Amino acid sequence: MGVGLAMKVFFTSDTHFGDHRTINIHKRPFASVAEMDAMLIREWNTVVGQEDELWHLGDFARKGEAVEGLLARLKGRKHLVAGNNDPPATRAAAGWASVQDYAEFEQEGRRLVLCHYPFRSWNGQARGAIDLHGHSHGRLKPLPRQFDVGVDCRSWRPVTLEQILSG
Repeated sequence: MGVGLAMKVFFTSDTHFGDHRTINIHKRPFASVAEMDAMLIREWNTVVGQEDELWHLGDFARKGEAVEGLLARLKGRKHLVAGNNDPPATRAAAGWASVQDYAEFEQEGRRLVLCHYPFRSWNGQARGAIDLHGHSHGRLKPLPRQFDVGVDCRSWRPVTLEQILSG
């Protein structure tokens, strides 16, 4: 890491690498899986640096055996908060810094609650905690301090907490 360069923390979800179904189901604007995957990799690597942290909130890729190759092509130190479309091979793939079903931590003075699924209520909600999730592909009306970080509603790229909170 260079002098004066601070590590950033990014969040994303629902990349669904290699999954032709998601193009149709979620009406993604891609002619093919190859086009979708290339765009997602390019956008990820445009914003995430090698020293940055990235929290992927589930539904990473269609096939578990493709995960290690994908992770090797993507910048950053990658954590998985698993989703319903993350098979055991995805969870076990080399290249994840950590794998879990749920995470909580503080960042920039804010309590963050991370899960693939959006919550109706979450730990610390009444004290200002923020719920970051995926799964709904931008189709769920959020509660206050609840944000969908999925690529479908984030211009196909990971985002920082600052970007999330600024709208």
